[in-house]
Amino acid sequence: MREIRLYTDQTLQAGARLCLDKEATRHAVQVLRLQAGHPLTLFNGDGWNYTATLQNTAKQAEVLITGKQENPLESPLEVTLVQGVSRSERMDFTLQKAVELGVTGIVPVFTERSVLNLNGARLEKKIRHWRAVISSACEQSGRSRLPTLGEAVSLRDYLATNAPAGKACVLLPGAAGTFAGIDNPNNRFTLLIGPEGGLSEAETDAAQAAGFTGVSMGPRILRTETAGIAALSILQARFGDF
Repeated sequence: MREIRLYTDQTLQAGARLCLDKEATRHAVQVLRLQAGHPLTLFNGDGWNYTATLQNTAKQAEVLITGKQENPLESPLEVTLVQGVSRSERMDFTLQKAVELGVTGIVPVFTERSVLNLNGARLEKKIRHWRAVISSACEQSGRSRLPTLGEAVSLRDYLATNAPAGKACVLLPGAAGTFAGIDNPNNRFTLLIGPEGGLSEAETDAAQAAGFTGVSMGPRILRTETAGIAALSILQARFGDF
């Protein structure tokens, strides 16, 4: 029987009965058409899997938690992806695949060439949507620890207030450096990727002044959503669990 994994932000413990939230209930009952008695795996981002049984399929489905197991699927790498915000479907794709590839944290940044610029209520709505994309990708990929989603700020503000963790790399077409020459001092990386139009010269200079090393992905120009997948895959292959 295929494992059904559902995310909930509730506190979980063996022996507890709880009601699933509206979205989890809809997914379990309306999309997957599960019946009472079906086994589930719940997770809330703490790194553990919680076995459970669906008790009913009412308007707000109820589950009984039957056990708890540590999930060993996290990557040995700690990678923070600082991603220039791109158009909706491209940003969703980037977040989804970054989670599947084991990213630890994601920081969306607005750059000079970002096509999508949000603030206020529209930004809050987008943040909620991005969180849902991340939790859904964890459900699909088997992860039980949710990558953090940092505050969406301008790249200038991010560079001014954050010291990059571990080895910091910025993807730059034509850069002299490549991932083949990158070392791995402590299994921690910060990866900066621009949006559709790339980073401006001023942003590139600011990133390098903040400690980011320019890295090329080869002679071809990659889309922003391709660049993140490629870079994370290389890091996992060289230093992670690929």
